[in-house]
Amino acid sequence: CPTAADLRPANGTRVCAQLYTDNSPYYDQCCAGDVLVVPPGSDMPYMPRGWSARTSSLVVGTRCELTVWSRKAKKGKSRRFSA
Repeated sequence: CPTAADLRPANGTRVCAQLYTDNSPYYDQCCAGDVLVVPPGSDMPYMPRGWSARTSSLVVGTRCELTVWSRKAKKGKSRRFSA
């Protein structure tokens, strides 16, 4: 997986989080598959089409916090992730 400080694309734009569809018990095989990039200041009450219940691993960038909910429209239990 990339480190929190590595979440910068080639053009230097800041990325707050990356969510991945594939995971593995072996660390070097984690953070694979499709990638959902979360830019700073994003507010997404619904996951993009095809992403519901698919995220298996994530990385949150420095100075960012990612809050997720167990149900759609920001309902249910929430959990916060940071670098």
